Amino acid sequence: MTLSIKGSVRDRYMRMALSFAMRGTGAVSPNPRAGCVLVDEGVEGGKLVSWGYHRQFGAPHAEAEALKKAGERAKGCTLYVNLEPCAHTGKTPPCVNAIIDAGVSRVVVGMKDPNPKVNGAGFEALERAGIEVIAGVLEEECRWVNRGFIRAMTLGRPWVTVKAAVSSDGKIALENGESKWISGSESRVRSHLLRAGNDAIMVGVGTILSDNPALSVRDVDGSSPVKVVVDRDLRTPEDANVLGGGKCVFLTGPSPDESKAEAFARRGARVIRQKEETGAHIPIDWILREICALGVNQLMVEGGSEVISSMIKSGAVDEYSIFIAPKVLGSGIGFSDSVSFANMDDTVSMKRMKVRKIGDDIWFEGIPACSPDL
Repeated sequence: MTLSIKGSVRDRYMRMALSFAMRGTGAVSPNPRAGCVLVDEGVEGGKLVSWGYHRQFGAPHAEAEALKKAGERAKGCTLYVNLEPCAHTGKTPPCVNAIIDAGVSRVVVGMKDPNPKVNGAGFEALERAGIEVIAGVLEEECRWVNRGFIRAMTLGRPWVTVKAAVSSDGKIALENGESKWISGSESRVRSHLLRAGNDAIMVGVGTILSDNPALSVRDVDGSSPVKVVVDRDLRTPEDANVLGGGKCVFLTGPSPDESKAEAFARRGARVIRQKEETGAHIPIDWILREICALGVNQLMVEGGSEVISSMIKSGAVDEYSIFIAPKVLGSGIGFSDSVSFANMDDTVSMKRMKVRKIGDDIWFEGIPACSPDL
C-alpha cells in the first residue's frame, strides 16, 4: 500500500527533478528543460528508484530516460517531472504512452505545458488510463526554469536578459569607447556563467567595431551560445573575432554588403535579411521573432548602448543583470543613453530584485514590473 507523502517530501523530489532538468541547459532548446525522478512511495519518505533528464534536442525526454533505467521497477512508482508529459509525437514518441505502459501509479507535475500540442492533453491521457495526476507542485520554480520556453510558446519570442557592466555613474564605456575592464575579474567569471546559461548572446555592430569580442564562454564549464549581431549594413570586418569558434548569425537590412555576406557564409555564419526596408533601425519585434525561429528560448543582450536602449524602448526586456563597479567614468557612454521618459511614472521599475556583492562590484538582478507574467 502506498504511504501518504507529505508536501515537504513531495517538494524535495520535485526540486530533484528540477536539478536534473537544469543539466540540459544550452543543449535542449527549442525544447523545454525537463527532469524526472521515479520514487517508490511504499516506504516512509519515499525511495529514489531512477532518474533522467532531457539531454539534448532530439534525444529521449526525461520521462523516457528515467523509465528505461528503472525497467520493471517502475511499476507502482510515482513519477515526478517538472513539466507535463507530452501526448504527441515529435522527435520522440509520446511520453504518456511510456508512462502508462510502465505501470506508474501516480504522476506529480510542476506545471502544464504551454505548447498548444500538449497544454493539458498529457494530463487527460494519464487520467483516462487511471493514473492519478497531481499538478502544480513548486509551479513557480518550474515556470522560472522554463521561462524561455514559456515566452516562445506564448509570445513567439525568447526570454530577454540585458546584461551589462557599468560604472557607479551608469557608464558602459569611456567617451572614446574604451570599456576594458569596468568590472572586476569575479564579475567577468559570473558573466561567462550567464552566457553559458543562455541559448544566444546578442550585440550590435558598434560593439563589434569597438571591442572586437569573441562572445564565447571562457574560464567556466558550459557551451558557447549562438552569437547574434545586429548589423544593418554588414559593417562587421571579415576578420572579426565573432566569426570564429561557433555559430554566428547576422541580422541585417534588406540590402547588406553581398560580398561580405558570401564571405561570412563561407566561414559558417548565417545572414538573415529583412524583407522590407524599415529605415535606419531594424525593428526589435522582427529581431526577436527571427531569433526565436532559430530555436532560441533564452537571449542575453550584451550591448551596446543603442541596442540596449532599443530593447528598453520596445518593452521587450524580461530581466536585467547589471554588474556595478566602484568607478566613475564621467562623460562616457551611458547604459541607455537614447532612452528618455516624459515623467517618472513612465520609467522602468523593478520587481523580484536581487543584490549581491561580487568581489568589489555589486551585482543587481531584477525583472521589470511591466514584464508579462510567466
